[in-house]
Amino acid sequence: MLRRLSADHDSFRTVVFGSGMNLIIADTTDSSRETDSRNGTGKSSLVELIHFLLGANTGKKSLPAHRALKGTTFSLEMDWPGNGPLAVQRKGADPGFVRIDPNIRADPSRLFDMPGPAVISTAEWNRLIERDLFGLRESHLGVSGRAMLSFLIRRIASKSFNDPVRSFPQQSEAAASANLAYLLGLDWRLAGEFLDLAARESTRRQLKKAVDDPVWGRIVGSTADLRGQIALAENEVDRLKEEIRDFRVVPAYEELKARADDINRRIRAISNEDVVDHRNLEDLRNSVTETAETDIGYVSQVYQELGIALGDQVRRRFTEVQAFHESIVRNRRRYLNEELTSIEARLAARRSERERLGEELSLVLKTLKEGGALEALTALQQALAQKQASVEALKHRYEAAQALESSARQITAKRAELQQAMAADLDERPEQTREAILLFAEYARRLYGPGHEAYLRINSGTHSLKISPHLDRDGSLGIGSMVIFCFDLTISVIAHRHGRGPDFLVHDSHLFDGVDDRQVAAALTLAAEVAEVEGMQYIATLNSDDLNKARHRGFEPGWHVIEPLLTDASESGGLFGFRF
Repeated sequence: MLRRLSADHDSFRTVVFGSGMNLIIADTTDSSRETDSRNGTGKSSLVELIHFLLGANTGKKSLPAHRALKGTTFSLEMDWPGNGPLAVQRKGADPGFVRIDPNIRADPSRLFDMPGPAVISTAEWNRLIERDLFGLRESHLGVSGRAMLSFLIRRIASKSFNDPVRSFPQQSEAAASANLAYLLGLDWRLAGEFLDLAARESTRRQLKKAVDDPVWGRIVGSTADLRGQIALAENEVDRLKEEIRDFRVVPAYEELKARADDINRRIRAISNEDVVDHRNLEDLRNSVTETAETDIGYVSQVYQELGIALGDQVRRRFTEVQAFHESIVRNRRRYLNEELTSIEARLAARRSERERLGEELSLVLKTLKEGGALEALTALQQALAQKQASVEALKHRYEAAQALESSARQITAKRAELQQAMAADLDERPEQTREAILLFAEYARRLYGPGHEAYLRINSGTHSLKISPHLDRDGSLGIGSMVIFCFDLTISVIAHRHGRGPDFLVHDSHLFDGVDDRQVAAALTLAAEVAEVEGMQYIATLNSDDLNKARHRGFEPGWHVIEPLLTDASESGGLFGFRF
């Protein structure tokens, strides 16, 4: 049970709760102007603060985040199951953490787990609420303590009074029914599977819309194309892994690479030099062949035929000329032969040098091929990381394409299978469904008499477990509010009886807007009786005129009205003691 709501601000008006029914009244006075409104007295703010201290998420526009309240530390004292009194504190300026006293998460077997006060994250505080207030001690996908508290403490800011089976208008039927199934003792896991199926179908619809767009269609792709791309990309990843595994870092890699370049340049230069020498060698050989001794015997013959006789002196002169010429020819042949020998020697030397350089280049290239510089290894590792990221991106696209291409018939078949399983489970839980149906009917009859049919319709629908409160009356605002009242009372009582929920139920005064005086009186009387019989706590904020109408219809508030009495008579009359 909730015991005390307070704040470290001097003007805040502390609220002390008791067991059974607790009524916080917003009053008008004789000095109230016609334009004064009790909307600023703090009735709904009290509900918001209880939610805040029980782990609700906060936004920039939330009440505790208001500039006037941001620095205020709010406190809630309550009875904690299996522990006794517990105090929790939270501040709007630091909503991510709460202070609890004592440390209910403490493990006596751990040396540094002290039982005193502890500051914990809001997320951990919510896990403790789920564990101890709702008995959720295992994985509970689709069910949360915050979602169930939103049914037991409805908020006008969330428009939770619009629908008995939703705590806010945007809440899906599958999400709401899973949490209600837990409170009522039905198979919440099966109900949660509807939520998972709805998420899958929603994803498929969104992807289908995306693929229908020509640009997004190319981005997502088809499973057939993506399967091939993934195979190629994975093969490239394997190749890079193998190359990295076999990679050997070569010391002085750059020096070896430079030496290989030098050898390669020298071999090319040798080839160029050989071409020149081979051409010169061919020319020299031709020149040697063409160089021959000159025969001057034909000169005497020519002169004889002309009848001219040559003297001995002339003949001797011809002989000297012939000897000189033969000397020149011999010298030229010797020179040419020496040049031939020199060129052949150079060719032979370069041949040997080329062979030696070829062997050295082969060894250097082998060393370079077997390994590389450290920078090369780093580049390979970077390439591998990029390719692995590409593979993951392709796989995500493949999953998206696969989800898109999954047949609608498969989802329909799964939904039919789930609907059948849920129907079978409901048949196997007659006690749970009977308890909920009869309890709701009893509460509705207390408000409207036995002449009106009232029951809970619980069945397995095509998209979720369906829980529908039914009351055979007109659909006015007042009737709808009382359906919510009876439904909330039903789920809170059943959850508390079976250890699946806390022992309190909180209603904002907006629930009673537009409700007939007789039903307000009957509802308050019923809530007081149920709280006493079930050992629970019922907290409601109420306008004084609604209370007076209920009193005239036979309801006796007595000690159920608690302090403070909220009023619009002055700025200090509201919950916070000032207006903002």
